[in-house]
Amino acid sequence: MMKVIGLAGRAGSGKSTVARILAQRSGIEWIDLDEVAWKTYSPGTDVYHRLIEAFGSRILDASRHIDRRRLAQIALETPQSRHKLNELVHPAVSLAIHDLVRDARQRKVDVLLVEGALLASSPYVDRSIYDQMLWLETSDDTRVERLTAMNRRDHAARGHDIVPQGEFMTVSGEGSIEQVADRMLRIIGSDSAR
Repeated sequence: MMKVIGLAGRAGSGKSTVARILAQRSGIEWIDLDEVAWKTYSPGTDVYHRLIEAFGSRILDASRHIDRRRLAQIALETPQSRHKLNELVHPAVSLAIHDLVRDARQRKVDVLLVEGALLASSPYVDRSIYDQMLWLETSDDTRVERLTAMNRRDHAARGHDIVPQGEFMTVSGEGSIEQVADRMLRIIGSDSAR
């Protein structure tokens, strides 16, 4: 029977890198919620039109696609604009996740890692589909170091207000990424992931 594991943490906690490493193992697949979210607002979708209505055409690039960097700058300016962004995007992401989980079950995946910060705090996440929710807790120093190495230091200030809601198991994100991945593997305990 497939396990669905939610993996959340602040920017730089290592969640995407750890998920990518674990997904290289047989029987484990990874869903990146950022990528799912981006697909929900591709041109022509309902979310695309609603985002333009809410934030204006200034979020579009020259090819009329939503410029994610510009959207983030505008939508993260105030708590109200952040709430509006989440209100528009997160329900569509939640619906897409249900479809992806159903597909993975049909393909008999052993462990499905669903990774993204929104799992921790969004009221639109249906946590009932997860067998386990994990929160990667990482010091600010480690987060800044990792983000700087990825040329994303500007992301370090994001997510300080993200606090896991509901039942999450806290996992240390300290140490090398390989150590964190090994820690996660022991926790999820997939027989096929050995």
